[in-house]
Amino acid sequence: MTSKYSFSIVLESQEGGGFTVLVPVLPEVVTEGDTEREALANAEEAIRLVLDYRRERGIAIPADARPEARKVTAAARWEVLVKYCFYP
Repeated sequence: MTSKYSFSIVLESQEGGGFTVLVPVLPEVVTEGDTEREALANAEEAIRLVLDYRRERGIAIPADARPEARKVTAAARWEVLVKYCFYP
């Protein structure tokens, strides 16, 4: 018997070209591709492998969850950290 699963993904284009794919509810899945199509195909394969791994070991397969998109600016924090670490 084959079960079908659907998972929300995060698809990010990279500055130097290519795409990265993350699956928030399956943190084991992080993949990439030169094109969006390739990245999505790689994500499907990675998801299948993770689901097989989890099934074989009796690890729960989580229900999908919609990630909330938020932005975090870290540059100011980094400057403070560098100043604190290197200029006490």
